[in-house]
Amino acid sequence: MSKRPRTLDAFFAPPPAKKQHIDPTPSEDGNTTTKPPAALPETEEQPPSTHPTYPFPIPHLPPSLTDSLPSAPAASPQILNNPPDLDILYYKPYIPAPTAKTLFHHLRRSLPFYRVKYSIKRGTLETSVTTPRFTTVFGLDSTAVFTPNDDKPVDARTGKPLPAGSYRCRPRPIPSCLASLLTHTERTTGANFNFALVNYYASGNDSIAFHSDSESFLGPNPTIASITLGSPRDFLLKHKPTPSNHPSETKAMKLPLASGDMLLMQGRTQSHWLHSIPKRKGPVGGDGGGRINITFRRALSRAGTENYYRYNVGDGSGGGEEAYKWDDARREMVPWKPSGG
Repeated sequence: MSKRPRTLDAFFAPPPAKKQHIDPTPSEDGNTTTKPPAALPETEEQPPSTHPTYPFPIPHLPPSLTDSLPSAPAASPQILNNPPDLDILYYKPYIPAPTAKTLFHHLRRSLPFYRVKYSIKRGTLETSVTTPRFTTVFGLDSTAVFTPNDDKPVDARTGKPLPAGSYRCRPRPIPSCLASLLTHTERTTGANFNFALVNYYASGNDSIAFHSDSESFLGPNPTIASITLGSPRDFLLKHKPTPSNHPSETKAMKLPLASGDMLLMQGRTQSHWLHSIPKRKGPVGGDGGGRINITFRRALSRAGTENYYRYNVGDGSGGGEEAYKWDDARREMVPWKPSGG
């Protein structure tokens, strides 16, 4: 039975000055868990999160945002489990509208984003693909943790440095502005996460095709929290093909996601269902058509870390792809250049 959501004010206290670190002590199931960030006075301005793999410092949540949270509602989710193999909690909303709007604008102007290009090879044919949305990712799978002193991944069980070349990417710790939301989501859902994937849909032309998050590195029945901020978009679901040709395979379900809504996808949802955000013609809605989607998930192996960085930051992770940053004056994502560059 799902837990009743708690109010947000208890969980958005400003985190430590630099960034979130993960306690390497394994939990009872052998996996490491994320410790909640320690609270500091809300009136104290916190320095931004920094790391060698960030293209620029990432600001904390401002006091004006944390001060607006005590009025957050505690609404129960709608349970979606009627079609076969579906197991979703649909929060409408998970974050109240005023707070969601402020959070959307803060994250859009604060996070680095990428338009990742990669190749797909089918037989002898190789196709170049440009991701039809802006993406970014932070986190590290459960086999490793970031050390507090040198910010490098070490073995989660032994604490020993990993051999050179253990990862083909440069993993990045989750910045505090996302860690606060991750911690809240863990506490309200009972799930554990170690990755934050963020998509930015600049307009109705940005999309994501039908797919499922059913990779082996997530385990057999992963729990994934998906939060919408900004303009509303339709979320489509359809059952994967079966011998019985269930009607839900051809006629997709449509969930209208508004700013502040959250889907908690769990159980057999990923192994049996596909989901997408289709392109949308005409005006999209508020915030100039921009939409942020944050998904929290738990990767169990190094293959998960390498997959997420390759497809959401680029093969270079922190240097291999051009970073974009929101420009308030131009009202768009623009290539980021260091000061004086």
